Amino acid sequence: MQQPVRKTLSIAFWLLCLLDITAITSGFLPLHYVVKPLLVPVLILVLFFTDNGMPGKKWLITGLTFSWAGDVSLLFETKLPLAFIIGLVCFLTTHIFYIIFFLRVRSTKASLLKKKSLFLLLVIGYGVALVWLLYLHLGDLRLPVIVYASVICAMLLASIHVYSRVGKPAGNYYCMGAAAFVLSDSLLAINKFYQPFAFAGALIMLSYCAAQYFIVRGFVEQKEVDAGY
Repeated sequence: MQQPVRKTLSIAFWLLCLLDITAITSGFLPLHYVVKPLLVPVLILVLFFTDNGMPGKKWLITGLTFSWAGDVSLLFETKLPLAFIIGLVCFLTTHIFYIIFFLRVRSTKASLLKKKSLFLLLVIGYGVALVWLLYLHLGDLRLPVIVYASVICAMLLASIHVYSRVGKPAGNYYCMGAAAFVLSDSLLAINKFYQPFAFAGALIMLSYCAAQYFIVRGFVEQKEVDAGY
């Protein structure tokens, strides 16, 4: 019963994603305002219909709830001066809950970061390079953006840390989701603060939807691998 429902919800999610991207690229904002707030609730329903015996679902649902609040806040970014800051705080909170979810996994298996420390250097290097690129263009938002960049890179590192502790394909999905989140937020920051570029809205939304979907899919696929919370 659960699997057919999850499949239907997943199809609905990607149809909504494509609909939203169409609304963004065509400039039909009324459709965007209707569709975007529906995306995250569909993924919450996917988790609701997932009973794989794995704990930690509450952390993901809480993170998704803050993501939904961030999505709604950013819809009013051009009308309300504080909407972007509110959205930033909401997504920052989302990443913190995702980090908690990843770090609460306990296992005898070694962290991938211990075995492949190059990942640590690459992620930190990327975060520093992104902030360096944007720094002179951030104005009063320098500190909030630096904090946000640090937290989202920490979330990516947490997903890499847990990779071998949750088994496959869950580990793959978690890492792809976290990486897609870094990509989405990087594109958003570059477009907003550094240089607007063609199809930015569509690319940001596509990578954002992929990020949320992969993280949720990771939980759906997660199996017990001498792990607990």
